[in-house]
Amino acid sequence: MFVVLKRKQILRALIATVVFIACAVCLSFADVSRTVFARSERKLPVYRVNVGEEKVVAISFDAAWGADKTRKIVETLQERNLKATFFLVGFWVDAYKGEVAFLADSGMEIGNHSKTHLHMTTIGAEKIKEEVEYVNTAVRTLTGLTPRVFRAPFGEYDDRLISAVESAGMIPIQWDVDSLDWKGISAEEITERVVGKVTNGSIILCHNNSDHILEALPVILDELTAKGYRFVTVGELVYSENYTIDAQGVQRKN
Repeated sequence: MFVVLKRKQILRALIATVVFIACAVCLSFADVSRTVFARSERKLPVYRVNVGEEKVVAISFDAAWGADKTRKIVETLQERNLKATFFLVGFWVDAYKGEVAFLADSGMEIGNHSKTHLHMTTIGAEKIKEEVEYVNTAVRTLTGLTPRVFRAPFGEYDDRLISAVESAGMIPIQWDVDSLDWKGISAEEITERVVGKVTNGSIILCHNNSDHILEALPVILDELTAKGYRFVTVGELVYSENYTIDAQGVQRKN
């Protein structure tokens, strides 16, 4: 009798353990499913564009401080019959109106980089709208052109910001190749980082007034051209309609 009872107790304990493990596994799968679903629903900017086998890239320059190197950057591009995108902050536009007109007259694309370079995921909806619209209006007043692409300061995005940018008729842009030129690293290091990381459809991040951009830029352009890459503006690279952006930020044509 004792042996029978003990066997029943052991059997009940085993069943309870199996049920507990099964419940835990189900809950884990549910958590994973919720996480995957949440991630798939999160809005993302464009880091890179899926262009297949086409060797095409876009180089961009954020302009938030200084302007003394901007014209030389443009000259370097024009010597090679190339174009780039310059993402301008509003206070830079106000301070360097002549440079803004020069960029437009030179055929460079002008993008929106916010009015005051704030952490835009920490501000309210009305302030976001002001930050975005101010630059569009200022650029349009000076050049007759309205920016089609937007880059958030510090590369910080959330769903609210992306929705606001899209509502303004623009495409939110990130990058997949960071030159880190703003850190003051050498021209050789900048070149190695960029040339070593570029792939088809890449968006390259540089800055218009970084310490060694003038030394690095000609080498970057020439080495990538020698590798068969063609340079376009960000606006020319990205799809403006009928696209999706995957979990890695790669924009794909539907």
